[in-house]
Parts: sequence; structure tokens; C-alpha cells
Amino acid sequence: MSASVLFDAPGPKTVARHRLYSVVSVVALVALVAFAIWALYDAGQLEYELWEPFLTPEYIEYILVDGLLETLKMAFFSIIFAVVFGLVFGVAKLSDRAWVRWPAWLVVEFFRAVPVLLLMVFTFFLLAIGDGPLTSFWCVVIALTLYNGSVLAEVFRAGINAVPRGQAEAAYAIGMRKSQVMTTVLLPQAVKIMLPAIISQMVVALKDTSLGYYIIAPGLTAVAKPIYLEFRNQVPTAIVITAIYVVVNLILTWIATILQKRLVGEKKVLDVPMVGPAHTSGNATAR
Repeated sequence: MSASVLFDAPGPKTVARHRLYSVVSVVALVALVAFAIWALYDAGQLEYELWEPFLTPEYIEYILVDGLLETLKMAFFSIIFAVVFGLVFGVAKLSDRAWVRWPAWLVVEFFRAVPVLLLMVFTFFLLAIGDGPLTSFWCVVIALTLYNGSVLAEVFRAGINAVPRGQAEAAYAIGMRKSQVMTTVLLPQAVKIMLPAIISQMVVALKDTSLGYYIIAPGLTAVAKPIYLEFRNQVPTAIVITAIYVVVNLILTWIATILQKRLVGEKKVLDVPMVGPAHTSGNATAR
């Protein structure tokens, strides 16, 4: 016989209790969805006229091209720039030189503390109002880069510190410089540790593009306004736009998870035979 080294297998009562919890949860979820649909029907929000725009090819193209595509472009640039920003400032916070470490610490802590919407507004009024050199699109990208990059800086710093110290000591022992240790020893191992947090931050960046609506930036929230102003269908429009965000985030998470499995591999829990007195079966007793 073999047993898991991490936990005891649940008994019949525990298995039955877990199944009961699952059934109750499913029933409660179905009841909640049914109640929501009934409330929408009772309020007249399921009328065909309110949902017609989302079945019309012209409006579908408008939502996908002017809305979804612009949202994905903002998220793409934000994520790429945020990773670079986070890597640079995360490594800078680990520098032995105080004149590098402390300015990096100040920048990271400042932009982590400022709400991303305020960053968008400040960037918009600074760089886009009047004859400003940038559009609201790039104001959203800059704000998301500063905020998410600052969060990722802490993620990179923590990931590098999580690598066993012996790895760096062994590299120094064979004569490698600090830059070589960082780029060839610490960062490759740290990335594997940091991947879940990086994936989570990518989803956050994609969702936060919706705040660009406040500074007249393109995107899904921007295309929603003309639709509900014309058809007076705020609730159906909100449901459709939300569903698009959910689907895109699920796809992004799925792609990132596949990438993580390719880079890290799946962790498996091995069943290891137990030895000694604890390895008994039936009514057998330890000898």
C-alpha cells in the first residue's frame, strides 16, 4: 500500500459531506442565476429591441474593432512596458549602491500608492490636453505601465530574494560578476517563482483599461456609451461588455497557464510508500 505524504485520504463521511456541499453550491448558483433572469424579465430588460444591437453586424463590428481591439492594444502595450519597468526597478531595489536603490524604492512606492485612475487623469491633463503630444490612448498605457510596473517591481524583487542563497554563492565562487549572476542564475529561476503573480497582474492591467473611459480613451467601455444612449439599454449593454471582459480574461489566463506549464512544468504529488510502524494495513500491528 502507499499513502500520500502530504495529507490523509478522506474517509467515507468526509467524501459524502463534500458531495453534499457541492450539490448545495450548484443548487444555490442555479437559483441565483434563475432569480437574476426573472428580475431582468420582470423589469423588461429581456425585450428583443434592447438586445437587437448585439445581433446586428454593424454594431458587432463596432464593438469588436473600435472596442475590443483597442482594449487589447492598450493592455498589450501596458503589460510589455510594465514588465520592463518592473524588471528594471525591481533589480535596482536590490542594488548595493544607495544612490540607485533609494530612488528606485521611492519611485516604486509612490506609483504603487497612487490610484491608477488618478494616474490616468494626471497624465491626461499633463500630456494630452490642448496641444499635448499624446492621445488618451497613450495616457492609459502610461498610467497602467507606472502602476502595474511598480507592483511587478516588488514581484521581481521578492522572486529574486526567494531563490536559495546558495545559488548566488556558488556562482560567485566560480568567479561570475554580479550582473552575470543576476541575468544567468537568479532571474531565470525567479521567473518560475513569479509567473503566477505576473499572470495575475496581466489580468489586472486588462481590466483596468476600462478606466480609460473617464479620460475619453477608446475601448470597450467607450463604445458602450453610444449604444446605450441610442437604445436606452444600459443593463443589456453592461451585461454584454462584462461578458466580453470575462471571456478575454479567461483566454488570457488560459494562455498564460499553458506558458507556465511549458516553462515550469506541472507539480505532481507522488505517492511514496510509508516505512516503519506507520506502514500497516488491516488489523496488522507494528512489530
